[in-house]
Amino acid sequence: MNPLSEHLQFYRQFRHRFETTGAVAPSSRFLARAMTSPLRRREGPSRVLEVGPGTGAVTSEIARRLSPGSRLDLVEINEEFARLLQGRFREDRRFQSIADCARVHHCPLQEFRPAEPYDVIVSGLPFNNFPPALVEELIDHCLDLLAPGGELAFFEYMFVRPVRRVISSRDVRGRLGQIEEILQRRFAKYRIKTDWVFANVPPAWVQHLKKPGDDPRSPAFGDMQETDALSGGTETLRER
Repeated sequence: MNPLSEHLQFYRQFRHRFETTGAVAPSSRFLARAMTSPLRRREGPSRVLEVGPGTGAVTSEIARRLSPGSRLDLVEINEEFARLLQGRFREDRRFQSIADCARVHHCPLQEFRPAEPYDVIVSGLPFNNFPPALVEELIDHCLDLLAPGGELAFFEYMFVRPVRRVISSRDVRGRLGQIEEILQRRFAKYRIKTDWVFANVPPAWVQHLKKPGDDPRSPAFGDMQETDALSGGTETLRER
């Protein structure tokens, strides 16, 4: 997929499904590098989850950094994006190199139940577009899916909540204030650093959270079942 086609596809989905897309353009390579920096700090195979991959701008960077023997799962709620990603694993050379170890899951994140925890989770979910209760559910589910010592990286556009809390209606200001409180509580407990990325539209920061501990597995995952998925093969998208 060429950059122009990728931007047009992203913009069409933004117009039709703003609540779950939340951006007008794919992430820049600079933002993608910041979001995938936990992979640079790891040695050997890793289990990686990407949430809300969209057109695959960050996925492409993940593909460059995956070590042999790693596993990549992608959870995408948007059907068009999920189909596009499946095609890229078949046809795009940057994606073909990891097609055998990657699966695209078309489902809401909160319904995703993997068999094992993850070493790294990368999220592109637009938290500011969601109700506070959903934000809390999603970020806590990401933390639950991490193995002890695992890292979660997600981005936010700079100063969106402070600015919108000034110019928006009372209801929106209240919702954004609750989201801020939810995230700040998690930052206080888990955040290890913040990356500032000015070379993005709009500029963004990447929040890095780390789950305490160093046990590579969590016993709670032993009884979980895999969700329906799109692989690089012939599986089809399940109906919503």
